[in-house]
Amino acid sequence: MAFVTDPPPGLSIDADATSQNLQDWTVDLRGADGTLYEGENFQLNFKFNSKYPFDAPQVMFVGNHIPVHPHIYSNGHICLSILTEDWSPAHSVQSVCLSIMSMLSSCKDKKRPVDNSLYVKTCNKNPKKTKWWYHDDTV
Repeated sequence: MAFVTDPPPGLSIDADATSQNLQDWTVDLRGADGTLYEGENFQLNFKFNSKYPFDAPQVMFVGNHIPVHPHIYSNGHICLSILTEDWSPAHSVQSVCLSIMSMLSSCKDKKRPVDNSLYVKTCNKNPKKTKWWYHDDTV
């Protein structure tokens, strides 16, 4: 609830919509000042299953404006280890959002993943079903 009532800078959530469906949240994310994404607005969708917080939520960018980033596919899927194998029940919506904001803020070059076209054509709709290969944490 702290996230809903007092979100970190650059993040917001519609408390009314969230209270109507506790398993499906949309978080508005604003690109941090002084970064490649400054002034840009994005939406993250969180889908929680009955095993949350022991099982990670499904998290992906949605809407018409998906960030162009080497770890974000054009369909909104995010290659970030805390969303899959490094998930811990200690994580929260807020910590996930801050990790994604940090990933965006540290980006030096706006570009899609090298395998974007193939991945988008062949992937499962649920990014949690992807067997990600975490090989580049320099972006």
